[in-house]
Amino acid sequence: MFALLALAGCASSIPQTERVLADAHAYPKPVELATVPFYPQEAYQCGPAALAMLLQVAGVDISPEQLVPQVYLPSREGSLQIEMLAAARRQGRVPYVLSPHLETLLTEVASGHPVLVLQNLGLSWYPKWHYAVVVGFNLPQGELILRSGLEARHVVPLATFERTWARGRHWAVVILPPGRLPQTAEETPYLAAVVPLERLKHWREASQSYEAALKRWPKSLAAMLGLGNSHYAQGEKCEALWAFRRAAREHPGSAAAHNNMAHVMAELGDLHNAEKAALRAVELEGDKQPIYRQTLDDIRRQLAESAPGKTPRVSCPEPAGIRRKSVAHRRADIR
Repeated sequence: MFALLALAGCASSIPQTERVLADAHAYPKPVELATVPFYPQEAYQCGPAALAMLLQVAGVDISPEQLVPQVYLPSREGSLQIEMLAAARRQGRVPYVLSPHLETLLTEVASGHPVLVLQNLGLSWYPKWHYAVVVGFNLPQGELILRSGLEARHVVPLATFERTWARGRHWAVVILPPGRLPQTAEETPYLAAVVPLERLKHWREASQSYEAALKRWPKSLAAMLGLGNSHYAQGEKCEALWAFRRAAREHPGSAAAHNNMAHVMAELGDLHNAEKAALRAVELEGDKQPIYRQTLDDIRRQLAESAPGKTPRVSCPEPAGIRRKSVAHRRADIR
């Protein structure tokens, strides 16, 4: 009976492999990230070992032994995915869960990013969970290359990998330093991956990640607001102000952008412009967000209490990049 069940599992369809191999000309040459370090994965400790490999590539000098207390659960004799992601964030890195497609995984590896994957090397009703690191592939040969178990270079047929990966619900993640985006990153999932850095108070890493996001998605409101919040948390109020101004300019209907801009303007002493921005936030969403009304009331109280012409004001020169862009736009308009 066991043999028949195993045979049935092997006979299951492999649609992603078939699709990828049918388009093998996309990567006609083998790809292998030979510089990815290798840590032998002892019994039940594949999680810390696999995670250490990716963190080393992402610039974190850490060993599997250092990660064991963070991710290994003795009661489960293994590591949960949520613990793996949290450990990466604690190191100031951005773990990005990939879309569940083999093409996405291969694209990341081809871009120089090793991929952490979860496999079930057993059966659906008798699982044997295992973490491995994809470091290469050879599509003409239909093979994938893994750092897995005690093997630094474990070569497996693509179809076999897909079956074991599918039992793990196609879970795969890349872990990158702040400021470097996955090749296949999508705006909303990527920004969702950055937000936890703020909760951990990795403000510098968060701001670098938001800046990188804006290079790829220049109109992203969430990235602009996140960048402003990160600068503000670091005491960089002028940088925060310009991030919020950019958000308000690109998204004039965003009450949050106007409210945040008003808050920073007030702290920099520009109370009159702060009042205008706060009033706009109230006009947009005052009924839904009482905090916006509170911001406006606070600014008006400061105006009433300040002596005419005596309000200290901090000057925030316009960033050079924005200045150049503005001049270019004016010249284009003249033409």
